[in-house]
Amino acid sequence: MKSSFFTRTGDLLLGTEPKQRLRIYRSLMAASVYLICVALQGYACVIGFMHWGDAALLSGLIALNVLFWYGVLRSGVNVRFADPALTLPQILSALTVIAGAYAVTGPVHGSTLMLLALVLVFGIFNMKAPDAKLAGIYTVLLMGLTMLIKSVSEPVYYPIHLEIAHFVLVAAIVPTISSLAAQLSNLRAKLQNQKEELTQALNRIQVLATRDELTGLYNRRHMMDVLNQHQKRLNRSGHHRFCLAILDIDFFKRINDTYGHNVGDEVLRNFAQAAASVMRETDVVARWGGEEFLVLLNDTQTGAAAIGLERLREHLQKTLLVERLPELRPTFSAGLTDYALSEPLHACIERADRALYAAKHGGRDRTVAVDGSVSGHQHHESGQPAAVA
Repeated sequence: MKSSFFTRTGDLLLGTEPKQRLRIYRSLMAASVYLICVALQGYACVIGFMHWGDAALLSGLIALNVLFWYGVLRSGVNVRFADPALTLPQILSALTVIAGAYAVTGPVHGSTLMLLALVLVFGIFNMKAPDAKLAGIYTVLLMGLTMLIKSVSEPVYYPIHLEIAHFVLVAAIVPTISSLAAQLSNLRAKLQNQKEELTQALNRIQVLATRDELTGLYNRRHMMDVLNQHQKRLNRSGHHRFCLAILDIDFFKRINDTYGHNVGDEVLRNFAQAAASVMRETDVVARWGGEEFLVLLNDTQTGAAAIGLERLREHLQKTLLVERLPELRPTFSAGLTDYALSEPLHACIERADRALYAAKHGGRDRTVAVDGSVSGHQHHESGQPAAVA
């Protein structure tokens, strides 16, 4: 029950969105600096170095400042800005409060200087380099002006020689912290760039490991992984039967010999694109090797699968694979078979390969289908007589 209560309370105060929750938590943690200021004011009042009215006024301003930033973060207004954490505005606000505390704490004002470093350290890991420099400049100028005014208006509590020492201390330490923040910011940016480059490199490696470089289709190795997954799913469930087809571009060697390998590569690329566009989204097309392509036709039987291959054949008849060579109209032969439950994958692939050779020997530009689940393997042919490219 206690755990549930604290969880609900935390969600109420900090929200449930992880990034926003972290920003609000950090802001409230930084607000602990203000508590030190309030405690210091109370001590100064007790020993007679500060008026209770001044302490109450400054403490009220501190409370309003904390509530203001909490409201901005909790309402989600902050997400509209480039830096949703609003690190720089919060730090400048805190520095202003500390300068005010320095001005009203009388003889104990020197103790507030350590809070300057504490505030800057809160933002050291989040601020960008320009913001860190701006915060440092603002701190030095603000404290210098405050020290000058107080040394003139209250020289008893703010003697000039002591204020000069304090200013030298601020002018030495604050820029050092700002410089460190800037270096950390640059280091974060460098690490982020390296992370992005590594991610891009991993993506390229993933593509090279799974895709054929020329056609962009799955390569043979990855296609075997896909086939193994489908085989396991079918053997486990008994559903989602599939067919395999091996397609071979007719007389491809003649294309290379007549027009050159660049044209041959263009034919392969455009044939792959045509096949991927015509087949169903659930089907998988891979480059099997050379001018051969393997097609996994998912959740279908050989009859419906043959219709899909004929749709590709009709599409190629109306498509120019090489725009500058309208006379070049490559055709393809195909061997098609269905996967028989629990048979080895290589047996199904070999059966499709034998059907492909039967299509070639039968005159090309046709599909020979073999029913893997039927004893004796029945053959079916579809297609047109070979058209020589």
